[in-house]
Amino acid sequence: MRKLRDVDVCRNVIRMGPQAFERLCTILRGTNRLRDNNYSCVEEQVAKFLHVLSQNTRNRLLKFYFGRSLGTISSHFHRVLRALLSLEDRFLLQPADGCAIPNEIMLRGGKFYPYFEKCVGAIDGTHIRVKVPAKDATRYRSRKQFPTQNILVACSFDFKFTYVLAGWEGSAHDSTVLQDALTREDKLKIPQGRYYLADIARAPSTKSYSWWSS
Repeated sequence: MRKLRDVDVCRNVIRMGPQAFERLCTILRGTNRLRDNNYSCVEEQVAKFLHVLSQNTRNRLLKFYFGRSLGTISSHFHRVLRALLSLEDRFLLQPADGCAIPNEIMLRGGKFYPYFEKCVGAIDGTHIRVKVPAKDATRYRSRKQFPTQNILVACSFDFKFTYVLAGWEGSAHDSTVLQDALTREDKLKIPQGRYYLADIARAPSTKSYSWWSS
């Protein structure tokens, strides 16, 4: 674990710097879902989790690196995952009615203000590779020729994610995913009189959005 204090090593192994890693561990400790035990500290548990996500590392390799059993590694991974999911309401904050105009729109003398005064952020999607049962592979196979999930995300002007919708198969059209985001129980919320920017593939059926073709 001491090697993660080196900036280059830390970024290469878990894709974040030492300070961000330490802060994340502190936050996860605060959830009371992660604790040090006689065999591994919170930092080790989180490092293993991040190593899997960033390097697609198999549990057998982690067993070699950390000297833990496969059962322990799997348990730690899911424990960290549950702790991270519990932070959703703390960090995924959607803009509320009456929210202020983002500072980024007022920069450079406010020349962007006339065009983006009512804009609260942007919507886009990405495809994440997944492993699914063979019988479901066709539904999840996108133009990338391997199974994926079509993930919709919204972000603010300061590059913070404000909404994430995962689970749709890779073959699903972007407009279908957007419609689900607008109508589900934990839906994407749009402040009254405001809008998000989106590409033409997400052409909306409401007037709450603006989009263009690049």
